[in-house]
Amino acid sequence: MTTRTRWAAAAELVPTPVRRIVAHEVRALYALWLWTLRRRQVPDGALAAPYAEPQAAMMYGLLFVSVVETVMLALLIPWPLVHRILLVLDVYGIVLVLALHAACVTRPHLVGPDGSLRVRYGALFDLHVPADAIASARVDRRYRGRGLLHAGPDGELDLSVGGQTTVTVELAEPVPYVRPLGARGLVRTLRFHADDPRALVLALTRDHTADPVKGQGG
Repeated sequence: MTTRTRWAAAAELVPTPVRRIVAHEVRALYALWLWTLRRRQVPDGALAAPYAEPQAAMMYGLLFVSVVETVMLALLIPWPLVHRILLVLDVYGIVLVLALHAACVTRPHLVGPDGSLRVRYGALFDLHVPADAIASARVDRRYRGRGLLHAGPDGELDLSVGGQTTVTVELAEPVPYVRPLGARGLVRTLRFHADDPRALVLALTRDHTADPVKGQGG
């Protein structure tokens, strides 16, 4: 048995959600490295559509709270061993918060030269929609009090950032997607956030004479 085969056999013993969480964290840490180098994962010829703006203040606030918590625990805990363990965990938590935000910055949505669409959220979600599967796209601002990913009836899928979506894409045929922990589904109506939704929609429709804007949704 080769080393690769042994690793594959060992991986099969680990539950899929655990493997995916570890993979997400590894990709996020790599994204943090790219962020420090001011680089993004954007192929040549693709239009990058950032989406992290609504969550930036929240992420930096969470980072500040984590740093304060680390300092307070260092002052309050008298046991050296417990102090070291918590310090390692807290520092890793701080790095992970930065990495999650860095992944969102370095992995924007993409519109390919062929008109295809790639909708991403950091290292957690990545959906590729072929150009021929896109029936229509429009700016459509909606404010949702839901979590990051919400699957609705009739193949609806919302990918919210800061509780909002700004783009709606209707698909000509169902497109498969994978949730962060491995569950699968099919999407017919895709809603997601882009910081500049008009630019993304124009890139998808390639029609600069139309006004692809819809009023605020409910």
